[in-house]
Amino acid sequence: MIELSHISKEFVSGKRTVHAVQDVSLTIDKGEIFGMIGFSGAGKSTLVRCINLLERPTSGSVTVDGKEMTALSARELRQARKKIGMIFQHFNLMPSRTVFGNVAYPLRGSGLSREQIADKVHRLLELVGIGDKAEAYPKQLSGGQKQRVAIARALANDPNVLLCDEATSALDPQTTKAILRLLKDLNEKLGITVVIITHEMAVVKEICDRVAVMEHGRVVEQGEVFNVFADPRQEITRSFIHTTSNLRKIEELIEEDSPVVQLKPGELIVRLSYIQRNVSEPLISTVSRKFDIVLNIIFSDIAIVQNAPIGGTVAIISGEREQITQAIAYLIEKNVGVEVIKDARVSE
Repeated sequence: MIELSHISKEFVSGKRTVHAVQDVSLTIDKGEIFGMIGFSGAGKSTLVRCINLLERPTSGSVTVDGKEMTALSARELRQARKKIGMIFQHFNLMPSRTVFGNVAYPLRGSGLSREQIADKVHRLLELVGIGDKAEAYPKQLSGGQKQRVAIARALANDPNVLLCDEATSALDPQTTKAILRLLKDLNEKLGITVVIITHEMAVVKEICDRVAVMEHGRVVEQGEVFNVFADPRQEITRSFIHTTSNLRKIEELIEEDSPVVQLKPGELIVRLSYIQRNVSEPLISTVSRKFDIVLNIIFSDIAIVQNAPIGGTVAIISGEREQITQAIAYLIEKNVGVEVIKDARVSE
């Protein structure tokens, strides 16, 4: 478990003081995948570096697996850091060493024999899917392969925690998905706690159990990923979520007066969104039959987050006014969010 209690971090430059992190308290459970998201300058990278004391907090306490990190001696801190692996956006590999040499590097002074180190390195490379690259040099690898080497190196000392600072930001979308699948697999196989720093909500949606949203050095919202996506409380959270969905495109179409959103009298455009775990997509066809209305779907964006559907549908509804009203009430009763975007019933 990781416990951050009232963490603040200030940087002083001349007469100017920058408050990078301000009074942040978080608990990250053992074995979970926890996301921290925010725009550049939000303080998320500084905060994650406080976990292993690469940045020492100005105030507050950091406890990892029962050890108060800020109270450790220099020697004790070096030992504690061995149980906290870290990977970075630009991989930080040593170009003059082979893949084998990069992964073996943290095992210097470990007390393992040369044969034991070789065996461990090869097992780690197999674990991350690049068992055939041991003798290659970083310049011969793709971005995804370099990050796999970095992950293997971070696992060399059998850490309990893996910190990932923008680990997929330099990768293309397909490679990003592959690395996220690997991190999820390692989390499940090894029981390792994974902390992911990112500015991409799609990464959080793909892999995280819980998420904290940071702005101006503070955590402004946190919770289970499904709940944060389904019911965001802060404007910055909503703006991040909108980057992962096309459901907001409807406003652009209306503003452009697109033919797609031209309504006949009595019709309306609605945005339907899943806001609880116990809803399912067949509700759309159910209300069509039950209330004898037509739902013409303009676009839909449904994803599975924490084994539950989330997202929604934008549709034009047509039918008898009373039937439409009853259908909307039924959907709300079934925990579907209903937002009327454009309404041609008012002219009736």
